[in-house]
Amino acid sequence: MFFEITKSILLIVTALFPIVNPIGESPVFLLLTQDYSTESRRLLARRVAMNSFMLLIVSVVVGTHILSFFGISLPVVQVGGGLVVVSTGWAMLTRSNQMDRGQVHQSVTQQDILRNAFYPLTLPLTVGPGSISIAITLGANEPRHLEAILWAYFPPRLERRSLR
Repeated sequence: MFFEITKSILLIVTALFPIVNPIGESPVFLLLTQDYSTESRRLLARRVAMNSFMLLIVSVVVGTHILSFFGISLPVVQVGGGLVVVSTGWAMLTRSNQMDRGQVHQSVTQQDILRNAFYPLTLPLTVGPGSISIAITLGANEPRHLEAILWAYFPPRLERRSLR
């Protein structure tokens, strides 16, 4: 049991970590939040992490059902997600380093900060089409992964329930 959970967690982490790329996305996050206070950044980072986690869990659990409802096969999603990842990588390699953004200083409230937590920080930047495609593939090929994810994040509750 422990070996299966460890194997599933390692598979999930090794599949999603290079695509989600939290180390590579941190400079983008810092650039987009350069006018925010440290406390606001911390709050926003937590919100983006929770949104990303929930979006990936929903993709793992419900993704294959949505695909079957619309009649889309899993290989089509895999190829489409791969093409999006390749396209994004190519655009990153070929873009110029010039910033055409002007500096606009305005007061930002907590509500404004949290309003931007899902879009654009969670959906296209942190969890994009490539990671959603991988999450759907993981959910379709190995249904036990959800149990491993839940075990990794909520072990005391699952242990108490299994001891009864």
